[in-house]
Amino acid sequence: MNQLSRGFVRFASTMALVASVLLPMAVQAQNNSKTDQWIHVRVESKDEGGETVRVNVPIDMAVKVLPAIKKDNFQGGKVRIDCGHLDDVDLRTMLDAVRTAKDGEYVTVQSNENDVRVAKNAGYLYIHVTDKNHKKGGDAKEMKAQHESKVEVKVPMKVVDALFSGGKDELDIVAALKALSSNGDTELVSVKDSENTVRVWIDSKNIAD
Repeated sequence: MNQLSRGFVRFASTMALVASVLLPMAVQAQNNSKTDQWIHVRVESKDEGGETVRVNVPIDMAVKVLPAIKKDNFQGGKVRIDCGHLDDVDLRTMLDAVRTAKDGEYVTVQSNENDVRVAKNAGYLYIHVTDKNHKKGGDAKEMKAQHESKVEVKVPMKVVDALFSGGKDELDIVAALKALSSNGDTELVSVKDSENTVRVWIDSKNIAD
């Protein structure tokens, strides 16, 4: 996978991991507080006897609780990135350029190793990455064992703006959630590979699908 593809995969994975930090608050989500929008995270393991983890949290509760969590690079509702560049891809500069540009398909990469698509349309940023993970050589059975890892991200641009509204090398999760709460039902992140499937989305339901 080339540096550009790795940067997008890391960005998408970061978003999924950030969402999963809400897991410790899942029990609190059973309170009777009412809210219009909920953020859902579902992680399914494909291993034999694997488990499925579902997290359902009201966005307004997450906005209040997240600043109190202090763990490693997650402090005060913000995630600090060790380096402003992810695999030599300056996401802040890149996303600012996308934000101010007209709608269109900005990046399309197709190769034997991976496919990448970056586009903006109707106020949403789309990032699709397929890592083909081809094995070289082997018999027909081994060839059949080849698999693809797919990452699909769909984010309202106003959420992207809020996410990067913090200081340098920071992702402001609380600001992003506040922007997200004013948005309609949206599928945010989908990750599928040979080990797990991850889905992150928001809607007005207090239970996951």
